[in-house]
Amino acid sequence: MSSKAIEVKQQQVEALTERFKEAKSVVIADYLGLTVEEVTELRVNLLNQGCEFNVIKNNIIRRAAKAAGYDDMLEHLIGPNAVAFSHEDAVSAAKVIHDFAKDHKKLELKVGVVDGEYMDNERIQIIATLPNREELLTMFAGGLLQPIKEVAIGLTMHAENLEKNA
Repeated sequence: MSSKAIEVKQQQVEALTERFKEAKSVVIADYLGLTVEEVTELRVNLLNQGCEFNVIKNNIIRRAAKAAGYDDMLEHLIGPNAVAFSHEDAVSAAKVIHDFAKDHKKLELKVGVVDGEYMDNERIQIIATLPNREELLTMFAGGLLQPIKEVAIGLTMHAENLEKNA
């Protein structure tokens, strides 16, 4: 291999290592058997959630994962793999791939890294079922508003009782 090709691959590894470190989560998926249209649909779904999906050679992924400190991931880099990076929400990439895999059985969620912690297949599947940031904020807001709503209803009923008795 020429020195220029080696230099290009080294730059790719360095760039991917940075992406591993900057992303809130990284998910490895086996996409073998998906059509081009299905992969495109998956990419669009991921982009809509602030994620990106790239097919990268396993050798480059291995070197970048090792450089980023994710040695546990190396044994799962067999066969055709794609990498999904989530930059906005730690669960988005895993969630989108998990949901997409329900209808497309050939897609397999393998392993990942969430907030710097390695997740094996079992743990990444659990992460994929968690609500995303938007859903959690909605649930939190609903939880905050419910007691206020109940107090308002109670005060209204008390005011009505006072009017009846007066």
